[in-house]
Amino acid sequence: MQFNPRYPLLNPKLFHQQMPVPLKGAKAGHFNQALADQLQWSDADQAAWVEICSGQKTFAEFEPLAMVYAGHQFGQWAGQLGDGRGLLIAQILDKNNQTIDLHLKGAGATPYSRMGDGRAVLRSVIREYLAGHALNALGVASSNAVGFTSSAQGVQREKLELGAMMLRTSDCHIRLGHFEWINQYQPELLADFVQKCIEWHYPECLNAEQPILAFATKVIQRTAVMIAKWQLVGFAHGVMNTDNLNITGSTLDFGPYGFMERFRPNWINNHSDYNARYTYQQQPSIGHWNLWTWLNNLIPLAPAENKQQFKEDLAQCLEHFETTFLEHYTLGLCQKMGLPSFHKDSFDCSMAFLRILQAEQLDYTDSFIRLQNKSYTALRDDCLDTRQFDTFLNQYQSIRADQATDELDVQMFKVNPQYTLRNHMLQKAIELAERNDFSEVDRLFKLFNTPYTKQQLLEQTSDLAPLPSDVPEVMVSCSS
Repeated sequence: MQFNPRYPLLNPKLFHQQMPVPLKGAKAGHFNQALADQLQWSDADQAAWVEICSGQKTFAEFEPLAMVYAGHQFGQWAGQLGDGRGLLIAQILDKNNQTIDLHLKGAGATPYSRMGDGRAVLRSVIREYLAGHALNALGVASSNAVGFTSSAQGVQREKLELGAMMLRTSDCHIRLGHFEWINQYQPELLADFVQKCIEWHYPECLNAEQPILAFATKVIQRTAVMIAKWQLVGFAHGVMNTDNLNITGSTLDFGPYGFMERFRPNWINNHSDYNARYTYQQQPSIGHWNLWTWLNNLIPLAPAENKQQFKEDLAQCLEHFETTFLEHYTLGLCQKMGLPSFHKDSFDCSMAFLRILQAEQLDYTDSFIRLQNKSYTALRDDCLDTRQFDTFLNQYQSIRADQATDELDVQMFKVNPQYTLRNHMLQKAIELAERNDFSEVDRLFKLFNTPYTKQQLLEQTSDLAPLPSDVPEVMVSCSS
């Protein structure tokens, strides 16, 4: 590995250095060979992956540390938070010379554990491991993981479960909540911290007329793009607290997430979300709210002679969110539909299709596959309101009539995945893994290497549809 330790250069008030505490009886779960190669792991590193991913082996070039941050959780100020069960154990350069964080999850209690045990359970580790892999393969910026390990040690949650660890990678673990913590507890650190964020993650902003405003705009735009991509693949994060969004617009902190099956935009995939704050349909507005909250933490950097203008300029930065989100979501949705984005009626036609999916409770992923395969009769047969479908289809075919449909069809196959990571698929993999059988984890990992390609030798019938309506959905909580 080529180490590039940057975070330890910050003021030590921003972190606590400590070693991980391995679980008893650590054993191999699953290893991401392709990611290890991308990270330039040596043969020796790869041979020792179980020791590295279980906290038994650390590196002389980097002393592990837990970050401190704060945040708004479910819209309420939660005070000091921080890495309560994870440690940054290295920062290294990948093949593209990009600095990547190696973050060990489940590594034991830290000063920021808030009465927690600092552990992770096998169930949640598998969910995060496969979700990061799937999102990256779907073209959505996300953390990923080199591998995870199980153990013989029990961890108490609602019941006693197997403890596990995962080595997560990300281009950045600096969260919106970092800025909230600094402003609340150590405001004198803000200027230097923001300067380092710009140098490390947005160096192109250094030469801007106002680097802080350029930085804010970039963070807002990247976050908007990420959420637009979530919406397009039907991903609901479930816990969009300000401490769970980072400054590079890459997905972080998987808890009770869910990939949309039957199209229900108000589906509560986190049963701890009593007010439906973090449903799929709320994600754009919550992203906007989080960024507004974050921008307030940049106000102290206003020039003394022009504070009011700086506040107004920050507010204008936030205006980029809606335009960026709509631009990327509109283009992506039209591509999924096989419609030209420049046509005046394409977006309205696309929304009409989504209204049909919602009214008829049709499967999100499968319905787009049927549309791209021109299986219009099969779609119509699944609709109770066939007149609504016929009205849509007439408009849809009319828009496409004068277009180069071959090019549009090729685009559809590029953006409509054949598979989505359904909760019951995950549950099957988890139940087998808890019996020391990781074959289903491996199958799903391989399936999502290429989710846009049909894999008939690898897929199972249960991969292609939601559970029957009379079978209860898999419920997911924040417990992990």
